Amino acid sequence: MFRYLKAWFVALLLIPAGAALADDEYSRTVGDYVVYYNAFTTDTLAPQVAKQYGIKRSRNRGMFNIAVQKKVMGMPGKPVKAKITGRAVNLNNQVKNLKPREILDGTAIYYIGEFPVAHRETLNFEFRIQPEGEPEPFTIKFRKTFYTN
Repeated sequence: MFRYLKAWFVALLLIPAGAALADDEYSRTVGDYVVYYNAFTTDTLAPQVAKQYGIKRSRNRGMFNIAVQKKVMGMPGKPVKAKITGRAVNLNNQVKNLKPREILDGTAIYYIGEFPVAHRETLNFEFRIQPEGEPEPFTIKFRKTFYTN
């Protein structure tokens, strides 16, 4: 039980202070999996977290964080590896291809990536996620507006 709580705590470190954690806002259930996700500017990261993961803190840099867990009856979900590809499209139809990198931290598995962002830029994110051992990927989409001033 403790290792699952630790995994969730580590994932929370990447969510900026003051962010709401409403289930429907930062997670999606798809079949046997729950996907936790977020996107924010890197200046909101604690300096020690940014340093640990080699992330440059800046209000003009965005990052995403994705964790995939398989549902387990009567227990917290089990972190699973996944093949993830993604892109973000702004309101001018400019595409930003996103390159997730896998982070293994104890029993936690999550995927992060960075991208440039402008003030008041709205991005429509789309990620194709294929959990290890699954024959087909699924897609999650979400929208985020960044305020960099």
